[in-house]
Amino acid sequence: MTQPQRDESAAARRGEPQAQQPTAPPRTKIEVERLSFWYGDKQVLHEIDLRIPERGVTALIGPSGCGKSTFLRTLNRMNEIIEGTRHSGSVRLDGQEIYDRSVDVVALRKRVGMVFQRPNPFPKSIFDNVAYGPRIHGERNRRRLAEIVERSLRRAALWDEVKDRLGDSALALSGGQQQRLCIARALATEPEVLLMDEPASALDPKATGAIEDLIYELRSGYTILIVTHNMQQAARVSERTAFFYEGRLIEYGPTEQIFTRPREQRTEDYVTGRFG
Repeated sequence: MTQPQRDESAAARRGEPQAQQPTAPPRTKIEVERLSFWYGDKQVLHEIDLRIPERGVTALIGPSGCGKSTFLRTLNRMNEIIEGTRHSGSVRLDGQEIYDRSVDVVALRKRVGMVFQRPNPFPKSIFDNVAYGPRIHGERNRRRLAEIVERSLRRAALWDEVKDRLGDSALALSGGQQQRLCIARALATEPEVLLMDEPASALDPKATGAIEDLIYELRSGYTILIVTHNMQQAARVSERTAFFYEGRLIEYGPTEQIFTRPREQRTEDYVTGRFG
């Protein structure tokens, strides 16, 4: 035992306060550098620089049309399904450039799952909706699929409500249940990152509360990015907030700071409702 360790142990035995060990900063999960993006000739993102730490929730806020959803979709290359788009700059996941030609886009989207604004369950059974992703990635064992479906539905706080009707159509669920099913479907592929594009905007207050509670529960195991126009929702669910305006990242920092002590006047004007 080293001398400092002996001293700390002795202090503990005497009931004296011990020096707090410095906490290591969270590891960066996603690193974005000078990211710009175009739909045809229209530039919608301008040289975005942003580092997202591993685990926890980051909210993306800003007025409609400011580039939030476009930015979110650059993180798993979903924008590529739109003809005529292009980008410049870099997006790295765990240090690997996701736009490198060697990257398997299917594998990338397995690691970076997405939940859309409106619930979009497949016209299949509840079971088959959740099992869809694992099957696409080669899982065929029925017992293993059943385990994945149950685990994913439990994580999405939906299991107790549907466990006796897994063979029923997912389209028969309520809107809030459908959205939680879509979250379970995303979780079934064991993603590391979960992208949520206004996941509660089409839901009633009760269902919205359930989605927010779920995000809070998931934050310790996943890196979550959520686009929201609801300032109260951003304040409730996120640790960090990024404010976008006219395709530019204006300010990024701890949520409490962004909402109470913003550094930029445009940020203050937006979060206090002066525009947006």
